[in-house]
Amino acid sequence: MGRGEGIMAVATTTEWWNARLNGEDPTDPDTTNANTTWTKTGSGSPAVSGGAWRVSDNDYNIVPTTTAYSMVVALSYNSTPSNGERIMFMDNGTHSVAVQVAANGAFSLVGATTATTGDLDPDMGEVNPVPTILRLTLTTAGTARLYPLEIIEDDDGNNSYLEVTATNDASGSKKIEWGNNSGTIDWYNVYTTTKGAFSPDELALSDFTTNTLLRMGLSTVNILKDSKRAYLKNVVSDSAIVYGYDISNSMINRISPPSIHVLLKNVNSPTFEALSGTRVKINYDVQLFVTTRGTDYKNAYRLGLNIMGDCFDELYLNTGLNGTTDSLINFTSEFDSKMDDDEVVCVHVLTMTYMRQVSMLHR
Repeated sequence: MGRGEGIMAVATTTEWWNARLNGEDPTDPDTTNANTTWTKTGSGSPAVSGGAWRVSDNDYNIVPTTTAYSMVVALSYNSTPSNGERIMFMDNGTHSVAVQVAANGAFSLVGATTATTGDLDPDMGEVNPVPTILRLTLTTAGTARLYPLEIIEDDDGNNSYLEVTATNDASGSKKIEWGNNSGTIDWYNVYTTTKGAFSPDELALSDFTTNTLLRMGLSTVNILKDSKRAYLKNVVSDSAIVYGYDISNSMINRISPPSIHVLLKNVNSPTFEALSGTRVKINYDVQLFVTTRGTDYKNAYRLGLNIMGDCFDELYLNTGLNGTTDSLINFTSEFDSKMDDDEVVCVHVLTMTYMRQVSMLHR
């Protein structure tokens, strides 16, 4: 993979779920604060049932002005819809894509071609159903993806999502729609954004997760991967710059050094000072574990220090310098040293503390 290819487009602070439902009437959401109201079509009589919006013959739509969308739904069947029933739909004016019910608890992503999931078990008729979660995205260029259960890759690193090219219909009309006209579906949650086509690693359902793991943790990984500084560009491969979900010795050793593990270590708001209830100042501690290896420990030590220097300079200049919204307020460095004759791995640790003002409106 070339430098800069495959970098995630983590949602910015101006990109959020602008249509959010948690089982209430879509035409009258519980909150209208930065939250879009849906338009109903159909002759059914939907109602709240068990924390879900139960639908048998209704669709709900909004008309966006943009051309890239994301929608996440949590649903279960009260009675099974007909095979081929369209339950999610997006049209950006030049391309359209649909999610349809398929046989045996599966779903189909239908564009210019069709791809179908395995059995996702929408829990028809169970007393305490576990809703099935589906994320549908459509880019401006017409690439459509369906992420079942918010999973991007399986345990073996294979893609878990479906991808097709959307139908090139050049309709000129735009629409985002969900609902059903056969069977009965309990819609527990529907989250939609007209601000982009985002994977689960780019915009989470929880604004807290987006602000922490994604905008702070995974964004740091992206910045380091995209750097053109000498050591980050030429010495550390993109595949060796990862988020530190697992920083045990055995896991770190699976990636050939030199490597960088980024870990969001701590998030806190000591005073929780809300400005008119809309902004909160939050501190983030981001740790970078720079791992190098060498029979000559001095060379491993110096290489790690040079890589850490590139990391610090890149992050210092590209993050944390906006005093009104995002400030780098502190850093500490821990330099490893050889403690026994057999030690060949050097791990330097850089901790950077940020203070950010976070919007509390998009909840």
